[in-house]
Amino acid sequence: MILGRQIVEGVPVTAVWSSATNAVTALQLLWELMLRFTLGGGQQRFTRFVALASLLGMMLGVAALIVVLSVMNGFALELRQRLLSISPDLVLETGSLPPASLLALSDEIAVHPDVVAVSIMHRGTVLMRRGERNRGIKLTGIPEAGLTQVTPIEEHVIAGGVEAIYEQPFTVILGADAARMLGVGIDDEVEVVLPRLTMTPLGVFPALRSLRVAGIFEVGAQPDAFEGFVSFDTAQRLFASAGSRGVQIRARDRERLEEIRTFIASMSGSYETITDWRSSQGSLFTAIRMEKLTVGVLLTSVILVAAFNLISMLTMSVTEKRSDIAILQVLGLSPQRLLAVFLGHGLILAVAGILAGASLGIWVATSVSELSMWLERTLGWVLFDPAVYYIGGLPSQLLWADVWAVVATALVLSIFASVYPAWRAARIPAAEALNYA
Repeated sequence: MILGRQIVEGVPVTAVWSSATNAVTALQLLWELMLRFTLGGGQQRFTRFVALASLLGMMLGVAALIVVLSVMNGFALELRQRLLSISPDLVLETGSLPPASLLALSDEIAVHPDVVAVSIMHRGTVLMRRGERNRGIKLTGIPEAGLTQVTPIEEHVIAGGVEAIYEQPFTVILGADAARMLGVGIDDEVEVVLPRLTMTPLGVFPALRSLRVAGIFEVGAQPDAFEGFVSFDTAQRLFASAGSRGVQIRARDRERLEEIRTFIASMSGSYETITDWRSSQGSLFTAIRMEKLTVGVLLTSVILVAAFNLISMLTMSVTEKRSDIAILQVLGLSPQRLLAVFLGHGLILAVAGILAGASLGIWVATSVSELSMWLERTLGWVLFDPAVYYIGGLPSQLLWADVWAVVATALVLSIFASVYPAWRAARIPAAEALNYA
């Protein structure tokens, strides 16, 4: 009844909506009604509680989803940078092509404008042993120029040095995890079981060779456990005709490798296979994307719960405001406009929660590293031990595409949640509503 007196005060009842001769005036009146239903009094305490819960749920759901997606983006970026820091962008495997032909092929590839550096290589998988411990290692032999330009690991060496493997034969640079698993350090010897056979007076046995550990590198990713580097000459003497020879390429832009692929395909040089960083590390990055999708779906359920709270709130609001609905119908408000009023009533709450959640999520996502370090200092805990996680804090990368996707998802769910109660309000007959007036 209060709503009726406020609307018609000083104005003839029949003229309230008929005076809205243009769309602007009609929209203004609808907007005032939406705000009055949302911010005005007259709601029961439980209804106000449900409305507040839906707003807070929407805010927290949107904020949490933005933060978690940004953190997972940060982890993926950190892992990608670590993995690709010592991995070539393209690898051509040429089988048993002799070194002279490999050098000629690499010179042809190097003229392409998108190619930064090219190096020949000879690699194979070996079994390294130290006492009772053993480990399968992918051993790559590469010239010194290639080790500094194509697979630059010198900045990741934590003990020893890169130069030693070119100064002395049969020396190796091992990943830190592989060295720990084998229990070896600088200047220690490891026995290598090679992928070729040797004839002895006692029969045919796998070829064996001892290598001295000249350096240890650490990138904080998978190569630490499974990779090692030797000079190209050492690889030639270890593998002979076994293993795989080829060419490694560092591109100017690793997201644009197709042009280089096309250029290589047009060359006369022969090669068996060509793989890029997506092929070699594709399964890992696919797993990260699936984890991101799974977490996104799970956290979207928080927004979905807030949307269900919105349905409950609007349904109770429609029941409580039947008398106001009756007055609005008497004043000439059409069912379509009544539907718009209650739809806007729900969306005002939802949009407020979404905007607040997006603002909070963006702030936390851009400050998450500083916040994690502050928590560590305040609580005296080490949240992310570098020895376990390879990082000292939470990495984060805010992508605006993720933000817009979260906002759009929350908005669509809110619209769907508001439609049924609004439709129900528009379907109430005036005569029935007047019984509550």
